[in-house]
Amino acid sequence: MQVIAIIHALKTGRREWLYLLIFLPLVGAVIYFFMELLPELTQGRSLKKYFFPKQQINEWERKVQISDSITNKFGLSKAYAEQKQYDKAITLSLSCLKGAYSDDPAILLQLARQYFYNNQYKESLTYFDQFNVKNGNKLVMPEDELLYIRAQENIGALAIADKGYRQIIRTQHSLEAMYHYGLFFKKQQQKAEAREQFLRVRSEIKLLPKYLRKRNAIWARKSFRELIALK
Repeated sequence: MQVIAIIHALKTGRREWLYLLIFLPLVGAVIYFFMELLPELTQGRSLKKYFFPKQQINEWERKVQISDSITNKFGLSKAYAEQKQYDKAITLSLSCLKGAYSDDPAILLQLARQYFYNNQYKESLTYFDQFNVKNGNKLVMPEDELLYIRAQENIGALAIADKGYRQIIRTQHSLEAMYHYGLFFKKQQQKAEAREQFLRVRSEIKLLPKYLRKRNAIWARKSFRELIALK
């Protein structure tokens, strides 16, 4: 359990856990399991991708070699993105935009996400906007709406981002949005406003049904860490 926890922490960027896992191996591993691993398992995320990260990529690469179809390239692009190989993912997604698929909404949305996670926020907004035009000026997933707002923040459109955060929190009551809104204030050295958002996440998660508390536990944990850092 200790080895699994340490590997998982290293591969997922949770290095703040390493001290506890190394120097309190049994207790630390148990705590790590319930706070970090279990939420991922309950959300249906397979740990296989952490320990065998190339397996899914290899499977899709084999499919592309057999048939260089849009479907297979789209799947390989998604597999690359899941392993944070965004340059490869973007190149493949762009190659799918041709012929009957030149303005395919699924490909446009995938590109918007991949550009965002590759820190190319202007390009991300461009493809989000193209997707919106195809989809009646509406992002379907709340997660994508939040990415759009965060992209606006990262290109310096702070007023637009501030309005967007307020709206998504008001209409969707998103704890993830509250957490990122707290980071928004923290970056601007508005510590009181940042603390208010992090505290709000910590208090409002208790009001959610059990299944939603599990799904949003990550934002409560991250908010707690931010609160400690703000002191």
